[in-house]
Amino acid sequence: MKTNRGGNVRNLVLGLLVTGAAVGMAWGRDSQGNTLAKYLARVQTAEPFAPELTLGSCWVDSGRLASLSSDYKAATTGDLITIVVVQDVKTSNTGAVSTGRSFSASSGVDALPGKIKVGGAANLLGLHSAETLAGKGQASSTSSVTTTLAGRVVAVLPSGNLVVQAERLINMNNEKQTIVVRGVVRRGDIGPNNTVASNTIGDLELEIKGKGVVSDGVRPPHLLLRLLLRVFNF
Repeated sequence: MKTNRGGNVRNLVLGLLVTGAAVGMAWGRDSQGNTLAKYLARVQTAEPFAPELTLGSCWVDSGRLASLSSDYKAATTGDLITIVVVQDVKTSNTGAVSTGRSFSASSGVDALPGKIKVGGAANLLGLHSAETLAGKGQASSTSSVTTTLAGRVVAVLPSGNLVVQAERLINMNNEKQTIVVRGVVRRGDIGPNNTVASNTIGDLELEIKGKGVVSDGVRPPHLLLRLLLRVFNF
């Protein structure tokens, strides 16, 4: 009985590749869900507990009927909100140091008794020393992000603050870019046109991830390749 070993190996490799791709896609979805779940757990833990109602009272400050004259601005879970991301960070650090030190000593004979000439004894010893140190350092960093995203309210905290998240996926010229923004928004910071600026969002998280030809070009090389480059001093 003959067996086709090459076909079996080929089928095994193909099955592993398909399984790995499915696991990778599932892991990506689970990773994003876990990130949001961890974020919600963290901000909800930092919030104070909801006030307890007194006996016979049905009023809640953050209830839906608390403001009957409210407009269409985001207020409850699932409402849309526009986030204006304007992040401009500039840092600069400059330092300078300078020291100087000098030392000088001399020894000699001015005169001898009688008519003995001083000659070469006039300057017996001469010492001179000088030390100078000057250092200067300068570092600067600039980061700027400007965009507008439409997101949703994913949770309402006991204090009435809103947890918002916005995500944008751009796929162009074999380059995929994902922008994710999440944070805690105070209702009063939402403008009349249902927009909120990123510099008024608490616990702000901004992620910009790229995947494609451009990202592959700037991606760091593999760990083994970096080790070889360091060994051969490249």
